[in-house]
Amino acid sequence: MTGGLPFRPMFSYRHGFHAGNHADVLKHTVLIALLRYLTEKDAALMVLDTHAGAGLYRLDGDYAQTSGEADEGIHRLLADDTPDLVDPLLQDYATLIAGFNPGGKLKVYPGSPFIAQSLLRAHDKLKLFELHPADARALSGNIAQLDAGRQVSVLHEDGFESVRKLLPPPSRRALLLCDPSYEVKTDYGRVLDLVTESLKRFPTGTYAVWYPVIPRPEAHDLPRRLKTLVTKSAKPWLHATLTVKSGRISVGQRVAAQTGGRTTRPGLPASGMFIVNPPYTLAKALRPALAEMAELLGQDGAGSFTLEHGG
Repeated sequence: MTGGLPFRPMFSYRHGFHAGNHADVLKHTVLIALLRYLTEKDAALMVLDTHAGAGLYRLDGDYAQTSGEADEGIHRLLADDTPDLVDPLLQDYATLIAGFNPGGKLKVYPGSPFIAQSLLRAHDKLKLFELHPADARALSGNIAQLDAGRQVSVLHEDGFESVRKLLPPPSRRALLLCDPSYEVKTDYGRVLDLVTESLKRFPTGTYAVWYPVIPRPEAHDLPRRLKTLVTKSAKPWLHATLTVKSGRISVGQRVAAQTGGRTTRPGLPASGMFIVNPPYTLAKALRPALAEMAELLGQDGAGSFTLEHGG
């Protein structure tokens, strides 16, 4: 309930516009590192994706071509004139993405559902939640192409609420990824509520939250509130951010961006990942990856990163 009225989701956000951007580079590099570590143990793992999207995205399609955001992300990493990647985590990420594009031409970008499924073992489970009607249909169709049997479940439900019923999982091992659009301010509070409730239900699960670093109070408060929550819960945590450009837009840029009387925003300048119960090896491994991301994806000398951890 929000303001005494039933929660009504907004459906304007489509990740197809943003697929393969610098935020995806950060999010999916971390996701792959988490899955590599968690699948080292023989016991089954359940992966829960609260906002799964369509699963696969065409980088030569209308959405991606309209935004051009992949040019500032995955295209830059895999461009012919880009120096060979040095960091092992970034190499792993780039190799996995390239594997979805036989022939060498980057046409398809896999979202978190397909990245996760490609790394899971036969006895692991993947639960995908997507409420957007069009994306839910696309996700179901894309997943149907996989020979995944009952390993992957697509649920046209509100991931914020429905994911809780699956905690704790039968195997007592789970990774939950939460990356909503944050197109409505209430998403920030719902993320915090989800992590709070999930830790009560399953304290030993690994929880990964992506968020945009934008000039909105809720965006700045979210990592601080998450840190306070997990510190009180005596849980280890990791917080990483990647900045690729200034969030400011000059007068000249603003005039140039005028279209039909409306001003186009300069795009997302930075994003962050907050991990609860991260692998003990992640902080040390992630630092050089973040440094290389900042160097390769930074624009006009604005590339930078932060990395802190505790617990």
